[in-house]
Amino acid sequence: MKFRTKPVKGTFEVLPEDMELRNWVKETINKVYASRGYTQIETPCIENLELLNNSDGGENLRLLFKILKRGEKLKFDDLSENALCDLGLRFDLTLPLSRFYANNRNDLPMPFKAFQMGYVWRAERPQKGRFRQFTQCDIDIIGDKSIYAEIDLMITVPKALYELGFENFTIKINDRRLLKELVLSAGFEEDDFNTVCITVDKMDKVGNQGVVEELVSKGFAKDKIDNLMKNLNSDLSTFDNEYSKELEKLINVVSKKYPIVFDSTLVRGMGYYTGPIFEIVSDEFKGSIAGGGRYDNLLNKFQKEPIPAVGFSIGFERIISIFKENGFKIPNKKKKIGLVFIDDKYIDKAISMSEELISDGNIVSVYNFNKNKIDKRMKRLRNEGYEEIIIVDEK
Repeated sequence: MKFRTKPVKGTFEVLPEDMELRNWVKETINKVYASRGYTQIETPCIENLELLNNSDGGENLRLLFKILKRGEKLKFDDLSENALCDLGLRFDLTLPLSRFYANNRNDLPMPFKAFQMGYVWRAERPQKGRFRQFTQCDIDIIGDKSIYAEIDLMITVPKALYELGFENFTIKINDRRLLKELVLSAGFEEDDFNTVCITVDKMDKVGNQGVVEELVSKGFAKDKIDNLMKNLNSDLSTFDNEYSKELEKLINVVSKKYPIVFDSTLVRGMGYYTGPIFEIVSDEFKGSIAGGGRYDNLLNKFQKEPIPAVGFSIGFERIISIFKENGFKIPNKKKKIGLVFIDDKYIDKAISMSEELISDGNIVSVYNFNKNKIDKRMKRLRNEGYEEIIIVDEK
């Protein structure tokens, strides 16, 4: 039987050159986050299905990869989902972080400043830019209810993007509580809020008309929809409450370092957001390259005591795609040197030379080539990025 060599649809393989780029991006982000007092953690890829299903994950709950029960636990007399499945692959890193904190809070500082990078899974329809397995890169603060937690994130994440080479970007910010005010004042009921938000969140993809058409298809009255579309043109001065005043304070501080604007149409898809929400959009590339928000109630699933939390996520795969499309070269790369010996009597000399060159900060690889094919093999090394190739012999 002949098996297919292609990876599963919606997943991808990483070749050595791409892996080098991915590692450089991760290391660059890590250095910035660590320099501002954030500590790195790691959480499991698998979570209990009951927890995932009750996470307020918005439309992502329809995209869960669910895992069948194993062994004696798996019985087919009941074919319901709850009877067949008990685990699932994580669809983001925020819910696992919340569970992680609740499980380890006695050993963690307060507030807890953390970051993590790892694969997440969503049963997406595979297409360009949408994968079933992809890397997320999250930074969070747990235990600080003040607006200064958001401010800290908004001077940290843009710094990481700047170190990656992004300069022409803008932070967009809104608040779910202000957004709810706009939705309710348009005539919608409070129970309609999440449904309306799911549709408005698609505005950057389908446009105003697409939002109107989807809300009509959901059975909402045309006058309410028209009122909502007018409300979504509001600026921050429209509001006069503590939430708008906090955003004004935030914008005033962050604007001294990075461009930031209020955007009443900003929604963010996750239903667990409770306060400020934000995205970073590039002036050069369509779509957002980072996003996040406050999720104060998510930890309530694990304990009675309310614990505030806010997070920001860089679009890791988006950045990798941008770099590859633009032929990005990693700056200050170490020099790659190939040491080639043909006669076995020079193997010790080649190894000694490699150790000396490595100690000088170079990347060095030693090869034993056949004399008859040496030209072809050396050409291959040059194509692999070796800047210098040294034949190791008596000279």
